[in-house]
Amino acid sequence: MDADSFRESVETAKRTQLDRLGSSKLLLALTEADLSEPAVLRAAAYSEHAARGTFATWAADEADDDARAAFKATAAQEAHHLDRVLDALDEEIDLPDEPGVMHAYLRGREDAIERAAAGMVGRGLVSIRTHTQVIGFFVNEADEPRADLFRDLKAETEETLTTGLDLLADRCATDADWERARMVAEYVVQLAYDDYADGLAELGVDPKPLC
Repeated sequence: MDADSFRESVETAKRTQLDRLGSSKLLLALTEADLSEPAVLRAAAYSEHAARGTFATWAADEADDDARAAFKATAAQEAHHLDRVLDALDEEIDLPDEPGVMHAYLRGREDAIERAAAGMVGRGLVSIRTHTQVIGFFVNEADEPRADLFRDLKAETEETLTTGLDLLADRCATDADWERARMVAEYVVQLAYDDYADGLAELGVDPKPLC
């Protein structure tokens, strides 16, 4: 396996979950059905805050020099993302102490392969779809500055995902390494989907698309 086929395999295995995470129902789940600009921005801020904490934690204890540098750079990027979202929000908010289900799992990964696969690829695939929905929301609100903000964040998330794939390509020496990476990446997507589906269920909304 190589980096491109790895991404393709994860997206293929989790196509249903990723497609549903990429639907307009995502913002309903993230905002508890409060589809206002402040609520969408708060949800985005919480996500960036959790990601910053995860990558900062990894940067502090990662033994692999190149992976540690990548995690440190990503933590700085997520901190910058958080600052930009908070500036757009223009109000004081309390950021959560708890990381949430997905990031709690990520912070339990202990080696470079699993961290790159789960945190940079699996989470990246979810985050790209989240950014796409937020971009669409602000386009519909005729708020191009905020839509452009999230276009920037989405592009940088794509770069982080590519960095994760490059790390895996350099570190996965055997089929067993690739399989371990695949399992954790897919599990992160599943965790994100289950959290999304649970959020919709609490609102009485079916996560399955209408036919």
